[in-house]
Amino acid sequence: MLAGFTGLIDQWLDDDQRRPRKQRHTATRVFDRLVAEHDYAGSYSPVQRHVKSWRERHRVGGDGFNELSWPAGTAQVDFGQAEAIIAGIRMVLHVLVVTFPFSNMRFALAYRGETAECIAHGLRTIFEHIGAAPRDLIFDNATGAGRRSGSKIIESKLFSAFKLHYRCQARYCNPYSGHEKGNVENAVGFLRRNLMVPEPSAVSLAGLNERLLGQCDGLAAADHWRKGETIGDLFAHDVAASLELPGVGFDPVRYERRKADKLGNITIDGITYGAGPTFRSRMVTVGLRHDGLEVLDDGNQVVVSFTRSYDHQAETVIDPASLLPLLARKPGAWKQSLIRPLMPDPVADWLDAAKAPERRRLLSALDDTSGTAGFDAAIEAAEHLISRGDAPDAGALGMVARRIAQGAHENAPEVNLGVYDTLITSTKPAMDTEPAMNGQPT
Repeated sequence: MLAGFTGLIDQWLDDDQRRPRKQRHTATRVFDRLVAEHDYAGSYSPVQRHVKSWRERHRVGGDGFNELSWPAGTAQVDFGQAEAIIAGIRMVLHVLVVTFPFSNMRFALAYRGETAECIAHGLRTIFEHIGAAPRDLIFDNATGAGRRSGSKIIESKLFSAFKLHYRCQARYCNPYSGHEKGNVENAVGFLRRNLMVPEPSAVSLAGLNERLLGQCDGLAAADHWRKGETIGDLFAHDVAASLELPGVGFDPVRYERRKADKLGNITIDGITYGAGPTFRSRMVTVGLRHDGLEVLDDGNQVVVSFTRSYDHQAETVIDPASLLPLLARKPGAWKQSLIRPLMPDPVADWLDAAKAPERRRLLSALDDTSGTAGFDAAIEAAEHLISRGDAPDAGALGMVARRIAQGAHENAPEVNLGVYDTLITSTKPAMDTEPAMNGQPT
Protein backbone atom coordinates (compact mmCIF):
# COMPACT_ATOMS: atom_id res chain seq x y z
CA MET A 1 0.00 0.00 0.00
CA LEU A 2 0.98 3.68 0.18
CA ALA A 3 1.83 3.84 3.87
CA GLY A 4 4.64 6.32 4.31
CA PHE A 5 4.33 7.73 0.78
CA THR A 6 1.11 9.75 0.85
CA GLY A 7 2.74 12.85 2.35
CA LEU A 8 5.41 12.84 -0.36
CA ILE A 9 2.82 12.47 -3.13
CA ASP A 10 0.73 15.29 -1.68
CA GLN A 11 3.82 17.53 -1.60
CA TRP A 12 4.53 16.85 -5.27
CA LEU A 13 0.96 17.64 -6.24
CA ASP A 14 0.96 20.81 -4.12
CA ASP A 15 4.14 21.98 -5.85
CA ASP A 16 2.49 21.36 -9.22
CA GLN A 17 0.11 24.24 -8.65
CA ARG A 18 2.98 26.63 -9.43
CA ARG A 19 3.90 24.85 -12.67
CA PRO A 20 2.43 25.08 -16.20
CA ARG A 21 -0.52 22.72 -16.68
CA LYS A 22 1.30 20.59 -19.23
CA GLN A 23 4.25 20.03 -16.90
CA ARG A 24 2.43 18.66 -13.87
CA HIS A 25 2.57 15.15 -12.44
CA THR A 26 0.30 12.50 -13.83
CA ALA A 27 -0.46 9.40 -11.76
CA THR A 28 1.95 7.46 -13.99
CA ARG A 29 4.74 9.95 -13.38
CA VAL A 30 4.12 9.84 -9.62
CA PHE A 31 4.33 6.04 -9.70
CA ASP A 32 7.56 6.08 -11.77
CA ARG A 33 9.23 8.53 -9.37
CA LEU A 34 8.23 6.52 -6.32
CA VAL A 35 9.77 3.39 -7.84
CA ALA A 36 12.94 5.06 -9.14
CA GLU A 37 13.65 7.47 -6.28
CA HIS A 38 12.06 5.91 -3.18
CA ASP A 39 12.10 2.11 -3.80
CA TYR A 40 8.31 1.83 -3.86
CA ALA A 41 7.40 -1.85 -4.25
CA GLY A 42 3.62 -1.55 -4.46
CA SER A 43 1.36 -1.57 -7.52
CA TYR A 44 0.17 1.32 -9.67
CA SER A 45 -3.53 1.19 -8.69
CA PRO A 46 -3.20 2.67 -5.15
CA VAL A 47 -1.13 5.53 -6.58
CA GLN A 48 -3.74 6.24 -9.23
CA ARG A 49 -6.57 6.22 -6.66
CA HIS A 50 -4.69 8.55 -4.32
CA VAL A 51 -3.88 11.08 -7.07
CA LYS A 52 -7.52 11.05 -8.23
CA SER A 53 -8.75 11.55 -4.67
CA TRP A 54 -6.31 14.43 -4.07
CA ARG A 55 -7.51 16.23 -7.21
CA GLU A 56 -11.17 15.84 -6.29
CA ARG A 57 -10.48 17.31 -2.82
CA HIS A 58 -8.64 20.29 -4.28
CA ARG A 59 -11.13 21.33 -6.91
CA VAL A 60 -12.17 24.97 -6.69
CA GLY A 61 -14.94 26.96 -8.33
CA GLY A 62 -12.61 28.35 -10.96
CA ASP A 63 -11.55 24.93 -12.21
CA GLY A 64 -12.90 23.52 -15.44
CA PHE A 65 -13.83 25.16 -18.69
CA ASN A 66 -16.66 27.43 -19.75
CA GLU A 67 -18.84 26.37 -22.63
CA LEU A 68 -18.16 28.89 -25.37
CA SER A 69 -20.56 30.08 -28.04
CA TRP A 70 -19.15 30.95 -31.47
CA PRO A 71 -21.01 33.08 -34.03
CA ALA A 72 -21.30 32.04 -37.66
CA GLY A 73 -18.41 33.23 -39.81
CA THR A 74 -15.72 32.42 -37.21
CA ALA A 75 -12.97 29.86 -37.87
CA GLN A 76 -10.39 28.21 -35.64
CA VAL A 77 -6.96 27.25 -37.01
CA ASP A 78 -4.40 24.75 -35.75
CA PHE A 79 -1.78 22.24 -36.91
CA GLY A 80 -1.44 18.54 -36.18
CA GLN A 81 1.03 15.96 -37.42
CA ALA A 82 0.43 12.78 -39.40
CA GLU A 83 2.38 10.44 -41.62
CA ALA A 84 1.67 9.87 -45.32
CA ILE A 85 3.41 8.27 -48.29
CA ILE A 86 4.14 10.81 -51.01
CA ALA A 87 5.69 9.59 -54.29
CA GLY A 88 6.66 6.38 -52.49
CA ILE A 89 8.39 8.17 -49.58
CA ARG A 90 7.02 8.03 -46.05
CA MET A 91 7.12 11.47 -44.47
CA VAL A 92 5.78 13.36 -41.47
CA LEU A 93 3.36 16.06 -42.60
CA HIS A 94 2.00 19.09 -40.78
CA VAL A 95 -1.77 19.09 -41.24
CA LEU A 96 -3.42 22.51 -41.25
CA VAL A 97 -6.93 22.15 -39.79
CA VAL A 98 -9.56 24.88 -40.12
CA THR A 99 -12.88 24.44 -38.33
CA PHE A 100 -16.08 26.47 -38.14
CA PRO A 101 -17.40 25.87 -34.58
CA PHE A 102 -20.89 27.22 -35.36
CA SER A 103 -21.52 24.42 -37.85
CA ASN A 104 -18.73 22.01 -36.90
CA MET A 105 -17.54 21.98 -40.54
CA ARG A 106 -13.87 20.99 -40.83
CA PHE A 107 -11.17 21.22 -43.48
CA ALA A 108 -7.62 19.84 -43.61
CA LEU A 109 -4.58 20.36 -45.85
CA ALA A 110 -1.12 18.82 -45.46
CA TYR A 111 2.20 20.69 -45.67
CA ARG A 112 5.87 20.02 -44.99
CA GLY A 113 6.10 22.80 -42.40
CA GLU A 114 4.16 25.30 -40.29
CA THR A 115 5.57 28.51 -41.74
CA ALA A 116 3.65 31.69 -42.53
CA GLU A 117 3.82 30.69 -46.21
CA CYS A 118 2.16 27.33 -45.45
CA ILE A 119 -0.57 28.95 -43.36
CA ALA A 120 -1.31 31.66 -45.94
CA HIS A 121 -1.37 29.17 -48.81
CA GLY A 122 -3.62 26.77 -46.90
CA LEU A 123 -6.08 29.45 -45.80
CA ARG A 124 -6.27 30.91 -49.30
CA THR A 125 -6.95 27.41 -50.70
CA ILE A 126 -9.77 26.83 -48.20
CA PHE A 127 -11.21 30.32 -48.68
CA GLU A 128 -11.39 29.80 -52.44
CA HIS A 129 -12.78 26.30 -51.93
CA ILE A 130 -15.73 27.58 -49.88
CA GLY A 131 -16.05 30.91 -51.73
CA ALA A 132 -15.70 33.18 -48.69
CA ALA A 133 -13.28 34.38 -46.00
CA PRO A 134 -14.16 34.04 -42.28
CA ARG A 135 -14.41 37.32 -40.41
CA ASP A 136 -12.44 36.04 -37.40
CA LEU A 137 -9.59 33.54 -37.25
CA ILE A 138 -8.71 32.04 -33.85
CA PHE A 139 -5.14 30.73 -33.54
CA ASP A 140 -3.08 28.93 -30.99
CA ASN A 141 0.37 30.44 -30.42
CA ALA A 142 1.21 29.53 -34.03
CA THR A 143 4.62 31.05 -34.65
CA GLY A 144 4.13 30.98 -38.41
CA ALA A 145 1.22 33.42 -38.21
CA GLY A 146 1.81 35.16 -34.89
CA ARG A 147 2.02 34.60 -31.17
CA ARG A 148 0.99 36.14 -27.90
CA SER A 149 3.59 37.32 -25.40
CA GLY A 150 1.61 38.48 -22.37
CA SER A 151 -0.73 41.14 -23.71
CA LYS A 152 1.45 41.80 -26.76
CA ILE A 153 0.77 40.17 -30.14
CA ILE A 154 3.76 39.54 -32.43
CA GLU A 155 2.55 38.81 -35.96
CA SER A 156 4.54 37.89 -39.06
CA LYS A 157 4.62 40.49 -41.85
CA LEU A 158 3.36 37.99 -44.40
CA PHE A 159 0.34 37.03 -42.33
CA SER A 160 -0.43 40.68 -41.50
CA ALA A 161 -0.52 41.34 -45.26
CA PHE A 162 -2.71 38.25 -45.73
CA LYS A 163 -5.25 39.57 -43.19
CA LEU A 164 -5.40 42.97 -44.86
CA HIS A 165 -5.94 41.35 -48.24
CA TYR A 166 -8.95 39.33 -47.04
CA ARG A 167 -10.09 41.88 -44.38
CA CYS A 168 -10.02 39.20 -41.65
CA GLN A 169 -9.32 39.65 -37.95
CA ALA A 170 -7.08 37.28 -35.99
CA ARG A 171 -7.00 36.41 -32.31
CA TYR A 172 -4.35 34.37 -30.51
CA CYS A 173 -5.10 32.13 -27.55
CA ASN A 174 -3.16 32.25 -24.32
CA PRO A 175 -0.34 29.69 -24.01
CA TYR A 176 -1.47 26.30 -22.62
CA SER A 177 -5.10 27.28 -23.22
CA GLY A 178 -6.25 24.87 -25.88
CA HIS A 179 -9.78 25.00 -24.44
CA GLU A 180 -10.08 28.51 -25.88
CA LYS A 181 -10.29 26.87 -29.31
CA GLY A 182 -11.46 23.42 -28.33
CA ASN A 183 -13.39 22.85 -31.57
CA VAL A 184 -10.27 22.73 -33.71
CA GLU A 185 -8.31 20.84 -31.01
CA ASN A 186 -10.89 18.06 -31.23
CA ALA A 187 -11.03 18.26 -35.03
CA VAL A 188 -7.27 17.69 -35.36
CA GLY A 189 -7.62 14.29 -33.71
CA PHE A 190 -10.89 13.48 -35.49
CA LEU A 191 -9.50 14.21 -38.96
CA ARG A 192 -6.24 12.39 -38.27
CA ARG A 193 -8.12 9.25 -37.17
CA ASN A 194 -10.66 9.36 -39.98
CA LEU A 195 -8.67 10.68 -42.95
CA MET A 196 -5.10 9.58 -42.21
CA VAL A 197 -5.62 5.98 -41.02
CA PRO A 198 -4.16 4.00 -42.65
CA GLU A 199 -1.49 6.35 -43.92
CA PRO A 200 -2.72 7.83 -47.22
CA SER A 201 -0.61 7.46 -50.33
CA ALA A 202 -0.45 9.97 -53.18
CA VAL A 203 1.79 10.88 -56.10
CA SER A 204 2.20 14.43 -54.81
CA LEU A 205 1.30 16.62 -51.86
CA ALA A 206 -1.06 18.59 -54.11
CA GLY A 207 -2.84 15.36 -55.03
CA LEU A 208 -3.20 14.40 -51.38
CA ASN A 209 -4.63 17.82 -50.52
CA GLU A 210 -7.18 17.63 -53.31
CA ARG A 211 -8.34 14.30 -51.91
CA LEU A 212 -8.47 15.65 -48.35
CA LEU A 213 -10.70 18.56 -49.38
CA GLY A 214 -13.07 16.16 -51.10
CA GLN A 215 -13.25 13.98 -48.01
CA CYS A 216 -13.90 17.02 -45.82
CA ASP A 217 -16.76 18.07 -48.10
CA GLY A 218 -18.31 14.68 -47.39
CA LEU A 219 -18.56 15.55 -43.69
CA ALA A 220 -21.30 18.08 -44.50
CA ALA A 221 -23.88 15.30 -44.85
CA ALA A 222 -23.60 14.29 -41.18
CA ASP A 223 -25.93 15.67 -38.51
CA HIS A 224 -24.60 18.18 -36.02
CA TRP A 225 -24.02 16.46 -32.70
CA ARG A 226 -26.36 18.85 -30.86
CA LYS A 227 -28.31 21.20 -33.15
CA GLY A 228 -30.46 18.65 -34.99
CA GLU A 229 -29.48 19.92 -38.47
CA THR A 230 -26.93 18.71 -40.98
CA ILE A 231 -23.48 20.23 -40.81
CA GLY A 232 -23.91 21.36 -44.42
CA ASP A 233 -27.07 23.33 -43.68
CA LEU A 234 -25.42 25.03 -40.70
CA PHE A 235 -22.28 25.71 -42.71
CA ALA A 236 -24.35 27.70 -45.18
CA HIS A 237 -24.87 30.20 -42.34
CA ASP A 238 -21.09 30.29 -41.76
CA VAL A 239 -20.50 31.12 -45.41
CA ALA A 240 -23.26 33.73 -45.48
CA ALA A 241 -21.78 35.46 -42.42
CA SER A 242 -18.27 35.48 -43.90
CA LEU A 243 -16.62 38.07 -46.13
CA GLU A 244 -16.65 38.14 -49.92
CA LEU A 245 -13.39 37.22 -51.56
CA PRO A 246 -11.38 39.94 -53.30
CA GLY A 247 -11.03 39.68 -57.06
CA VAL A 248 -7.39 38.52 -56.83
CA GLY A 249 -6.03 35.82 -54.55
CA PHE A 250 -3.21 36.59 -52.11
CA ASP A 251 0.23 35.48 -53.33
CA PRO A 252 1.73 33.70 -50.29
CA VAL A 253 5.40 34.50 -50.89
CA ARG A 254 7.89 36.12 -48.51
CA TYR A 255 10.83 38.07 -49.95
CA GLU A 256 14.18 38.37 -48.22
CA ARG A 257 17.55 39.85 -49.15
CA ARG A 258 20.50 37.50 -48.69
CA LYS A 259 24.16 37.64 -49.63
CA ALA A 260 25.52 34.71 -51.58
CA ASP A 261 28.94 33.36 -50.64
CA LYS A 262 31.90 33.13 -52.99
CA LEU A 263 30.47 29.94 -54.49
CA GLY A 264 27.08 31.51 -55.14
CA ASN A 265 25.38 29.66 -52.25
CA ILE A 266 22.73 31.10 -49.94
CA THR A 267 21.45 29.71 -46.63
CA ILE A 268 17.75 29.68 -45.70
CA ASP A 269 16.55 28.14 -42.42
CA GLY A 270 19.82 26.22 -42.10
CA ILE A 271 19.60 24.74 -45.64
CA THR A 272 22.20 25.74 -48.26
CA TYR A 273 20.97 26.38 -51.80
CA GLY A 274 23.30 26.77 -54.76
CA ALA A 275 22.07 29.86 -56.60
CA GLY A 276 24.97 29.48 -59.03
CA PRO A 277 28.35 31.11 -59.67
CA THR A 278 26.65 34.06 -61.38
CA PHE A 279 25.52 35.28 -57.95
CA ARG A 280 28.81 34.77 -56.06
CA SER A 281 29.38 37.42 -53.35
CA ARG A 282 26.26 39.33 -54.44
CA MET A 283 23.15 40.45 -52.58
CA VAL A 284 20.15 38.62 -54.03
CA THR A 285 16.40 38.67 -53.49
CA VAL A 286 14.94 35.33 -52.44
CA GLY A 287 11.24 34.49 -52.68
CA LEU A 288 10.08 31.88 -50.14
CA ARG A 289 6.97 29.86 -50.89
CA HIS A 290 5.51 26.91 -48.99
CA ASP A 291 6.90 24.44 -51.53
CA GLY A 292 9.63 26.36 -53.34
CA LEU A 293 12.37 28.93 -53.24
CA GLU A 294 13.07 31.46 -56.02
CA VAL A 295 16.17 33.56 -56.69
CA LEU A 296 15.38 36.82 -58.51
CA ASP A 297 17.67 38.99 -60.59
CA ASP A 298 17.94 42.78 -60.39
CA GLY A 299 14.85 43.07 -62.59
CA ASN A 300 12.86 40.89 -60.17
CA GLN A 301 12.69 38.05 -62.67
CA VAL A 302 13.00 34.48 -61.37
CA VAL A 303 16.27 33.01 -62.63
CA VAL A 304 16.72 29.95 -60.39
CA SER A 305 14.07 27.86 -58.61
CA PHE A 306 14.36 25.10 -56.02
CA THR A 307 12.03 22.74 -54.23
CA ARG A 308 12.01 24.00 -50.66
CA SER A 309 13.58 21.63 -48.16
CA TYR A 310 12.25 21.25 -44.62
CA ASP A 311 14.62 18.44 -43.61
CA HIS A 312 18.14 19.06 -42.36
CA GLN A 313 20.72 18.02 -44.94
CA ALA A 314 24.44 18.45 -45.25
CA GLU A 315 24.46 18.62 -49.06
CA THR A 316 23.85 21.81 -51.00
CA VAL A 317 20.50 21.93 -52.79
CA ILE A 318 21.28 22.78 -56.41
CA ASP A 319 19.61 23.61 -59.69
CA PRO A 320 21.85 21.57 -62.03
CA ALA A 321 21.17 23.80 -65.02
CA SER A 322 22.61 26.81 -63.18
CA LEU A 323 26.03 25.09 -62.97
CA LEU A 324 26.38 24.31 -66.68
CA PRO A 325 27.63 27.75 -67.88
CA LEU A 326 30.62 27.78 -65.51
CA LEU A 327 31.44 24.13 -66.24
CA ALA A 328 31.41 24.90 -69.96
CA ARG A 329 33.99 27.63 -69.35
CA LYS A 330 36.01 25.48 -66.93
CA PRO A 331 35.54 21.88 -68.10
CA GLY A 332 38.44 20.71 -65.94
CA ALA A 333 36.19 20.99 -62.88
CA TRP A 334 33.74 18.46 -64.28
CA LYS A 335 34.83 15.38 -62.31
CA GLN A 336 34.52 17.15 -58.93
CA SER A 337 31.36 19.13 -59.75
CA LEU A 338 28.09 18.72 -57.85
CA ILE A 339 26.33 17.99 -61.11
CA ARG A 340 28.29 14.84 -62.01
CA PRO A 341 26.46 12.46 -59.57
CA LEU A 342 23.16 13.56 -61.14
CA MET A 343 24.14 12.46 -64.65
CA PRO A 344 23.18 9.04 -66.05
CA ASP A 345 26.18 6.73 -66.44
CA PRO A 346 26.48 6.95 -70.27
CA VAL A 347 26.69 10.76 -70.16
CA ALA A 348 29.00 10.85 -67.13
CA ASP A 349 31.33 8.24 -68.67
CA TRP A 350 31.43 10.09 -72.00
CA LEU A 351 32.35 13.38 -70.30
CA ASP A 352 34.93 11.63 -68.08
CA ALA A 353 36.72 10.21 -71.12
CA ALA A 354 36.36 13.29 -73.36
CA LYS A 355 39.19 15.72 -73.96
CA ALA A 356 38.70 19.29 -72.79
CA PRO A 357 37.44 20.71 -76.14
CA GLU A 358 34.91 17.88 -76.60
CA ARG A 359 33.78 18.15 -72.98
CA ARG A 360 33.35 21.91 -73.35
CA ARG A 361 31.25 21.48 -76.51
CA LEU A 362 28.84 18.99 -74.89
CA LEU A 363 28.50 21.05 -71.70
CA SER A 364 27.80 24.15 -73.80
CA ALA A 365 25.25 22.20 -75.86
CA LEU A 366 23.58 20.93 -72.68
CA ASP A 367 23.45 24.50 -71.36
CA ASP A 368 21.86 25.84 -74.56
CA THR A 369 19.42 22.94 -74.81
CA SER A 370 18.39 23.23 -71.15
CA GLY A 371 17.28 26.79 -71.84
CA THR A 372 14.89 25.70 -74.59
CA ALA A 373 13.80 22.17 -73.68
CA GLY A 374 14.62 21.88 -69.97
CA PHE A 375 17.50 20.25 -68.13
CA ASP A 376 15.91 16.80 -67.80
CA ALA A 377 15.08 16.61 -71.51
CA ALA A 378 18.60 17.76 -72.44
CA ILE A 379 20.23 15.06 -70.30
CA GLU A 380 17.86 12.36 -71.55
CA ALA A 381 18.62 13.38 -75.14
CA ALA A 382 22.37 13.17 -74.51
CA GLU A 383 21.95 9.74 -72.94
CA HIS A 384 19.85 8.59 -75.92
CA LEU A 385 22.40 9.73 -78.49
CA ILE A 386 25.45 8.40 -76.63
CA SER A 387 23.83 5.03 -75.91
CA ARG A 388 23.04 4.71 -79.62
CA GLY A 389 26.63 5.45 -80.57
CA ASP A 390 26.00 8.90 -82.07
CA ALA A 391 27.98 12.01 -81.29
CA PRO A 392 25.98 14.31 -78.99
CA ASP A 393 26.52 17.42 -81.10
CA ALA A 394 24.43 20.54 -80.52
CA GLY A 395 22.11 20.08 -83.52
CA ALA A 396 21.13 16.48 -82.80
CA LEU A 397 20.96 17.14 -79.06
CA GLY A 398 18.55 20.03 -79.48
CA MET A 399 16.32 18.13 -81.91
CA VAL A 400 16.01 15.04 -79.70
CA ALA A 401 15.55 17.11 -76.52
CA ARG A 402 12.68 19.09 -78.04
CA ARG A 403 10.94 15.88 -79.07
CA ILE A 404 11.43 14.48 -75.56
CA ALA A 405 10.03 17.66 -74.00
CA GLN A 406 6.99 17.37 -76.29
CA GLY A 407 6.56 13.69 -75.38
CA ALA A 408 7.07 12.56 -78.98
CA HIS A 409 10.56 11.04 -78.91
CA GLU A 410 9.29 7.45 -78.83
CA ASN A 411 7.61 7.90 -82.22
CA ALA A 412 10.84 9.02 -83.88
CA PRO A 413 13.86 7.61 -82.00
CA GLU A 414 16.24 8.01 -84.95
CA VAL A 415 17.58 11.38 -86.09
CA ASN A 416 18.80 10.55 -89.62
CA LEU A 417 20.25 13.65 -91.24
CA GLY A 418 21.11 11.60 -94.35
CA VAL A 419 17.61 12.21 -95.62
CA TYR A 420 18.74 15.67 -96.68
CA ASP A 421 21.43 14.10 -98.95
CA THR A 422 18.72 12.04 -100.60
CA LEU A 423 16.65 15.13 -101.31
CA ILE A 424 19.62 16.96 -102.85
CA THR A 425 20.51 13.95 -105.05
CA SER A 426 16.93 13.49 -106.24
CA THR A 427 16.74 17.08 -107.51
CA LYS A 428 19.81 16.91 -109.79
CA PRO A 429 18.21 15.02 -112.78
CA ALA A 430 15.40 17.56 -112.90
CA MET A 431 17.94 20.37 -113.18
CA ASP A 432 19.71 18.65 -116.15
CA THR A 433 16.52 17.80 -118.10
CA GLU A 434 15.04 20.28 -120.55
CA PRO A 435 11.23 20.26 -120.97
CA ALA A 436 9.85 19.32 -124.40
CA MET A 437 6.70 20.45 -126.13
CA ASN A 438 3.48 20.12 -124.11
CA GLY A 439 5.50 19.89 -120.87
CA GLN A 440 6.75 16.32 -121.66
CA PRO A 441 10.42 15.47 -121.05
CA THR A 442 12.57 14.64 -124.03
